[in-house]
Amino acid sequence: MTDTLALMGVKGGPAIRPGSNMPISMLLRMAGKTILIDAGLGVTRGICDQGTALSQIDLIVITHLHSDHYLELGPFFHTAWTAGLNRSIPVIGPAGLADYWHGFQQSMSFDIDLRMRDEGRCDFDSLAQIEVIGEKHSTGGIHLQTMRNTHPPIIDSFALRFDSADRSVVLSGDTAYMPEMANFARGADLLVHEAMLRDGVDALCARMTNGDDRLRTHILRSHTDAADVGRIARDAGVKRLALNHFVPDGDPDFGDTQWEAAVRKHWDGPLFLGKDGMVITL
Repeated sequence: MTDTLALMGVKGGPAIRPGSNMPISMLLRMAGKTILIDAGLGVTRGICDQGTALSQIDLIVITHLHSDHYLELGPFFHTAWTAGLNRSIPVIGPAGLADYWHGFQQSMSFDIDLRMRDEGRCDFDSLAQIEVIGEKHSTGGIHLQTMRNTHPPIIDSFALRFDSADRSVVLSGDTAYMPEMANFARGADLLVHEAMLRDGVDALCARMTNGDDRLRTHILRSHTDAADVGRIARDAGVKRLALNHFVPDGDPDFGDTQWEAAVRKHWDGPLFLGKDGMVITL
């Protein structure tokens, strides 16, 4: 199996609109393992569109508890269950993820109980083997390192580094600019980093109908300007850079030209501007 990273959803934030991408989810195939990172809206369809059966996921990692990163975790498991999943999948995520898992089961208890009685389905609760995220984890030939990033007001928000014998991938998670990210990503084959355009944030917030200035404050203090993403990639000496979690997303006034111009202020290496369904070979 070729080592790849699929960007199944690249939009920042939970809302979708005509012309937008889907919220965040990624599928990493490395060292014979298939790992799901984040489970935003659309993740279940995204996995299938990658030609991967839902029952083939070996590990799930949730970077933090904003809805665009775990909203569809429960529906993924329910759909996989009805498609034949009959074993536990380890799920690594922040403290509090187990509360979501039990709450999802409670909300679906009529259907879950009915299908176990009426269709002979296996136990549902045991499908997700939830573990609180730590600094280091291992699965097969892959070593996962985590680093708390800067995503206020959430404290338990993490960047991820996956290393195999001959590949390394770093995912920033949602974060404000952190010079420390360069050390964390040092020498990686691929860095996938979230990005925003400040002018685009102003345009986005001006169109909002159910928020106030607190949204703009949150975005600007909790995310990374695209120019600074280029700075991190340069300082880290990574081989390739990809952008995801775009803010704004789907705005025709802020397209590929604007994103690339911002990153190129500091980065002149290979660059992928993430799109839903994009597959990057490692």
